[in-house]
Amino acid sequence: MSQTATSGQPVPGDVLDRLKALVGPGGYVEGPEDTSAYSRPWRGKWEGRTPLVLRPKSTEEVAAIVRLCAETRTPIVPQGGNTGVTYGGLPSADMSEVVVSTSRMRRVRDLDSLNDTMTVEAGVVLKEIQTAAANADRLFPLSLGAEGSCQIGGNISTNAGGIQVLRYGNTRNLVLGLEVVLPDGRVWDGLRGLRKDNTGYDMKQLFIGAEGTLGIITAAVLRLFPKPTEAQSAWIAVDSPKAGLDLLVHMKGAMGEAITSFELIRRSIIEFLLTGVPGHSDPLPQAHPWYVLMEVTGQGAVGSLSEPLTEALESAAGKGLVRDAVIASSSEQAKRLWRMREDLPDAQKAAGGSIAHDVSVPLSRLAEFIARADDAIEKAYPAVRPCCFGHLGDGNLHYNPLCPVDWTYERYAVETAAINRLVHDIVAAVGGSISAEHGIGRLRLEENLRYKNPVELDLMERMKRALDPLNIMNPGRVVPDQR
Repeated sequence: MSQTATSGQPVPGDVLDRLKALVGPGGYVEGPEDTSAYSRPWRGKWEGRTPLVLRPKSTEEVAAIVRLCAETRTPIVPQGGNTGVTYGGLPSADMSEVVVSTSRMRRVRDLDSLNDTMTVEAGVVLKEIQTAAANADRLFPLSLGAEGSCQIGGNISTNAGGIQVLRYGNTRNLVLGLEVVLPDGRVWDGLRGLRKDNTGYDMKQLFIGAEGTLGIITAAVLRLFPKPTEAQSAWIAVDSPKAGLDLLVHMKGAMGEAITSFELIRRSIIEFLLTGVPGHSDPLPQAHPWYVLMEVTGQGAVGSLSEPLTEALESAAGKGLVRDAVIASSSEQAKRLWRMREDLPDAQKAAGGSIAHDVSVPLSRLAEFIARADDAIEKAYPAVRPCCFGHLGDGNLHYNPLCPVDWTYERYAVETAAINRLVHDIVAAVGGSISAEHGIGRLRLEENLRYKNPVELDLMERMKRALDPLNIMNPGRVVPDQR
């Protein structure tokens, strides 16, 4: 018998029947109409097909599913909230893979306020975790646009980022322990809420960011933090990305770790937002080429950060770093400012669509990257409209050139590979990464092979073969399909 999963062969009917028996009625979905929601992305053009979506309600059921899939060499696609953008959690179109959704695993198993930890199952929605932490007077700082529907298992599997990475780090920094069903069906119980454990390899790090290729995360111990009692947000006009970086350095010196978020936004995308997405207005009386949206938080009295923030911005203006600024005068005004940032993807869609890039570059070369990418795109595609925004504080930019006004998006999409090559070659030249927070999945697999260090790729493939010798766990994502 072959020691690898069979590529492209539909899952046999008897295997499907055995899998359904493991989870019982209500534990699976079948038929094209009912499985389509698990086979299509929330954004993008991928169209997969699966004969069966399994919805286990416990770790034991997940383990039983994986054991049977290992026995029958049936490939598995683990899936959380299906909010990813690189198609890593979607099945192929050949009916050869079953989807294992964690959406029924929704328990908060424990909240330890003294240890500042929360133990949750993989299917708990991120917003629910934030709320549970807040109800215990704690903060779980992972925050991103899809937080109302994404699940924590998917967040961990993709090492999600978001707007507060500057202060709290990526998801990797927020996970203390994991429970994982391994590709042979064994369960690794690593649910330890320890800050220090020097007894060997840090096994959880293998699965964080692995996109389900090494196992299925079923539960996690998450770090909690003191709930801020004070927050101030400011919308700041700057002349350039370089000025934004200089402002970041200045504000770090003035306010230290109080800086939670520091977002860079190009004026062009604000124009598309104001004209294409209802409910927004310009925060400042005049237009400026670039903006920074900044938040500072702390444990002091309400309003206690207002004066320090004002003084720091006035000092920055005196150095020529700030052209204009507004500090939100209320929590509602602050929400309106952050809603502008959250709606930037809708602004791109309203403007005709973009070719998206989720890149990370060293802060010292961020302004250089934007200038070089702008120049390369303008020379190759003069009609393409610039669009750039992102997490300036950690060097993660969404560099998303927009479709020309007189082009259809279908015509523009034909240029995706060429534009990706232009942008990613420059990313590599400045020492950056072609994926900062969205993962590799299917979409960036070939590009990752081009830019990733060969030694790193070899180590990744060896790790995949060691843990998943049958290659049943999300094959063809992150590393090449080894079937």
